[in-house]
Amino acid sequence: MKTQTLKSKMNKKETQKTVWIIGGAGYLGQGITRLLLDRNYRVLCADLGEKSHQFARELGGNMNLIPIELDASEEGQIRTFVQKNSGAYGVPDGLVILTYGAAGKSLDDLDAKAFNAASNLGVTSTFLLAREVGREMEKKQKGSIVLFSSMYGSVSPDPGVYEAPMQPNPIEYGIGKAGIVQMTKYLAVHWAKKGIRCNCISPGPFPNPMVQGSHPRFIERLSQKVPMGRVGRCEEVAGPVHFLLSDDSSYMTGQNLFVDGGWTIW
Repeated sequence: MKTQTLKSKMNKKETQKTVWIIGGAGYLGQGITRLLLDRNYRVLCADLGEKSHQFARELGGNMNLIPIELDASEEGQIRTFVQKNSGAYGVPDGLVILTYGAAGKSLDDLDAKAFNAASNLGVTSTFLLAREVGREMEKKQKGSIVLFSSMYGSVSPDPGVYEAPMQPNPIEYGIGKAGIVQMTKYLAVHWAKKGIRCNCISPGPFPNPMVQGSHPRFIERLSQKVPMGRVGRCEEVAGPVHFLLSDDSSYMTGQNLFVDGGWTIW
């Protein structure tokens, strides 16, 4: 019995996988990070400033969590980040990218500089991160990459949901998220015969707790647009992400998986 227990522990240690989550200290990122830690993954959680370190403190110093600071809008930082952490922790088994860009301006006020800045953070940085990590994954001919789009990468916002003081989801955000879906397909084809899969998650309405607490009528209007009659909880994205990272989805690549309570089906 003791021998079986020892073997079991050894197998668990030997099969531990490492996943990098870019944006892992955000609302949805935290749910994904928590689930993977619960399932004995080693998680490199990268985010702006002190966000990932603060999140690590909240989790009580989990030894499988590696908090890292990263500004994904800087191309030089991305290259250094990938090289440094691949050397320190090995090539990751999985990569999740939750970066996005939005200017916070109305359509009429949006200028070229703000539009391009949002595109750089939401689309360009995603491409650079995925490409750099994918090149590392090529060395071991294995890996799973999960990008993040949105329901607004496929449909437009209903203005009736966004009564003042709420602003409709911005156009540059939706355009960027639509681009992520197409990027997923291109990367999936590029790496298909090299053992690397690339899939996409398109979340529906997942307003963070602050918005939910401050704008209950907005949450009610959002919920009315969902066939399931409610907004999503962050942990409800985590399971589908884990599925795409795991061998349970080993014959899936280039797919866009909607996790939206049915938002996009009517």
